[in-house]
Amino acid sequence: MQGSERSAVTIGVFDGVHLGHRRVVERTVEAARARGTRSVAVTFEPHPAEVVLPGSHPARLTTSRRRAELLTGLGMDEVRVLDFSLELSRMSPGDFAQAVLADRLHASVVVVGEDFTFGHRAAGDVETLRALGDKYDFAVEAVPLLDGVSSSQIRERLVAGDVEGAAAGLGRPHRVEGVVVRGYQRGRQLGFPTANVETPPHTAIPADGVYAGWLECVPVANLPVVYAGERWPAAISVGTNPTFEGVPRTVEAYALDRDDLELYGVHVAVDFAARLRGNTRFDSIEALIDQIHADVADTRRLTSAP
Repeated sequence: MQGSERSAVTIGVFDGVHLGHRRVVERTVEAARARGTRSVAVTFEPHPAEVVLPGSHPARLTTSRRRAELLTGLGMDEVRVLDFSLELSRMSPGDFAQAVLADRLHASVVVVGEDFTFGHRAAGDVETLRALGDKYDFAVEAVPLLDGVSSSQIRERLVAGDVEGAAAGLGRPHRVEGVVVRGYQRGRQLGFPTANVETPPHTAIPADGVYAGWLECVPVANLPVVYAGERWPAAISVGTNPTFEGVPRTVEAYALDRDDLELYGVHVAVDFAARLRGNTRFDSIEALIDQIHADVADTRRLTSAP
């Protein structure tokens, strides 16, 4: 944004960029176009909860890179990520409106959800924002909430393994991202080589179990780029591999019919479509292999459906 160009602004953590967020973002884009200005999404890193109350960081539905990608995909011209520091958390609503919305972003309109709060100890709400808008020359629009859709509710569904319920709130399958690292290579020994995904801290990982979904290579700066943009149906295992008395919790994805992929060091995304079953300890390797064949067949059926 150059000089004093006005902007249409929306503010929020936007974790997950779910259907409720989408309503606010799309209204911001509409407001920007109506005024002939740029649309700007203001979000925060790290999550405010972690700064205000260390150790309380909620599980993350999206990485910051993915969040920006989704916001721009909805038509936002720009995504501003503010460093959520103790200093920022202690700003009064008035100081935030002046320093960020008026002086930095030159807001002509600010679009938020109707439950929006801001400033030190969440002292400001939509009515506070309207009063500050009168003072600093920006309009305020509050978008009604979408019943039954929130980041916390989606996290609860994932904890229960309900990835289909999570997808209903997100408007797309839940995604877990990370770099492929070397594991115990048991899948390869069984004939089903898996990508062992090392996820960032605080990632929202579904409950232990076996899922149908997709594995996709995502180009990220400073990491190897292979199979860029390629996407394969995948059987996904989340858990500790009880048959092998595993301890670390892992996310592993087997790309159906692909035993030739070399993905170590590559950034990948795992999208969860449906839960197939819980984790089970098998009495023999043969019984495990039979079950994996059944999981693969179920995955093929579910991922080939419209």
